[in-house]
Amino acid sequence: MSSLSDPEAPAAVAALAAAAAADDNDARRRASVASHRLAARRRERRAQWHLLFIALFVLGPLVVYPLLRLVALSLSGPQGVSLQAYAGFFGNPQTRGVIGTTLWIMLASAGLASLLGVTLASLLFFKPFPGARIVTRFLELFVAFPSFLVAFTLIFLYGSQGSVSIALQRLFHLQAPLDFLFGAGGVILAEVVFYAPFVVRPTLASFATLDMHLIEAARSLGASMWMVAFKVILPLAWPGIAAGTILCFLLTLNEFGILLVLGSAHLITLPVAIYSSATVDLDLPTAAAGAVVMLFVSLSLYALYRLVNGRALRGAGHGR
Repeated sequence: MSSLSDPEAPAAVAALAAAAAADDNDARRRASVASHRLAARRRERRAQWHLLFIALFVLGPLVVYPLLRLVALSLSGPQGVSLQAYAGFFGNPQTRGVIGTTLWIMLASAGLASLLGVTLASLLFFKPFPGARIVTRFLELFVAFPSFLVAFTLIFLYGSQGSVSIALQRLFHLQAPLDFLFGAGGVILAEVVFYAPFVVRPTLASFATLDMHLIEAARSLGASMWMVAFKVILPLAWPGIAAGTILCFLLTLNEFGILLVLGSAHLITLPVAIYSSATVDLDLPTAAAGAVVMLFVSLSLYALYRLVNGRALRGAGHGR
């Protein structure tokens, strides 16, 4: 009997056609997956080549090589590799005074700048006033200014011939104009003014992640403003505040421009001492040893900043 008269033949042909179509779709799907995998591998290889190019031709000559040369110079001696430069740096009787000056200038400047930055951020976020947005934008722009520009601005205002100093002298009939700027007071004032905005921005970002319902619930239960600040806001926002504070300490530790303009001969910090060793004393190994020590401290503070800032970002992600 002919298959044309078989009633099951169309169904079989349809089943074969469906199977063929399924095989064809499966083959296309496998080909598409393979094509995507191949494209992903090509992008990965291209990214690796780009990274290698950046490492060899950008980071290598501009970052890695100078740092290696700095370390090698700090370890160089008359007979080859030596720790003589480090022994000379730490054995110098003036080094303790320089380190002490560096630490107390950093603690005073960064501590006051952090307090001022957190206070400004709290006012801008919780007590907004007309023009608060403009102030926030100005503070964001302020971080782009060079630090020595703030020092010169303070000289024009509070120097012996500054407009504010002369006005105060005439107003209060002083015998001489104000003379506090060139020394520790002026340096601390300039660093506080310049580095406080570096604390404002991460603190504002941390405040933005707060659950305002918790604050409203605490206030509705009778908690005072200070209790809400220390019992609710601070425990939740501390990673962002701590990150901004650590960044402020790191920047004040490495500050050079303000000290160069407003510092005196009796106010020598570690960056100034390193600069003096390299340019005045021409003792490059000792200067390199001091730079390596300072680099180690700076990298340690930066690692701590990244750790705390990463925790703040993770907290912000959970808050969303």
